[in-house]
Amino acid sequence: MNLDALWNYMQIENEAAKLENAMRQSPKRQLLLKNRNLFKDLQNNNTKIEADFEAMAARLEELVSEHERLNALLGQHLEKLEKEPPVTAEETKERTEAIVKLNDTLGRYENEIKKLSKDIDVKTRQQKDIRMQAAKAKAEYDRVKVEYDKEYNEDNEKLKVLRQKVADESAKLDSSDYEQYKSIKSHVTPPMALLMNNQCSGCFMSLSIGTIRDMKDTGKFTLCDNCGRILYTKD
Repeated sequence: MNLDALWNYMQIENEAAKLENAMRQSPKRQLLLKNRNLFKDLQNNNTKIEADFEAMAARLEELVSEHERLNALLGQHLEKLEKEPPVTAEETKERTEAIVKLNDTLGRYENEIKKLSKDIDVKTRQQKDIRMQAAKAKAEYDRVKVEYDKEYNEDNEKLKVLRQKVADESAKLDSSDYEQYKSIKSHVTPPMALLMNNQCSGCFMSLSIGTIRDMKDTGKFTLCDNCGRILYTKD
């Protein structure tokens, strides 16, 4: 068993994993994702505002048309009242109620038209503000992307080299040792730990006398009693 080769493999593997993690956590990448998500949110908000705007505009058009129709109808009632005054009290009441009803309806429509007009103005301002924010987020995204792409390409080339080294080193390992290494790694990372001052450097627990004695047997595959890591000593 060649623990030196296994330890060397782990160092290179850890280096590659560390670089991969650094690439994922890159400040430029995080800023890029932040601006991308912000731009998407703003686009969604703008789409919703456009839908609201269309619905309000359609309702406003409907109200204005109906207001014009009722207003014309009111004019006809008033004109008829002037040209053909009611004869009976019942007719007077009937005409008066019709005019009052029309006025009430027109008043409601006028209030709704005013409210809709104000709401449309608010939505228009919101849409203008969102479009400005979206343009700013897109410009920032484009700027950061240029820097990030350069950083990513450089790091990716380094990662390719490290991955090749990992592959080369894995080819040097004994297959049974490598399988046990991977099995341990699935439970605890890193899967190997130094023996330092009779302690496992992975979990910092003191080792039993039996484990220390096993370590003296050159090349013996020894695991930590506590965490199960492969113990390794450079001496």
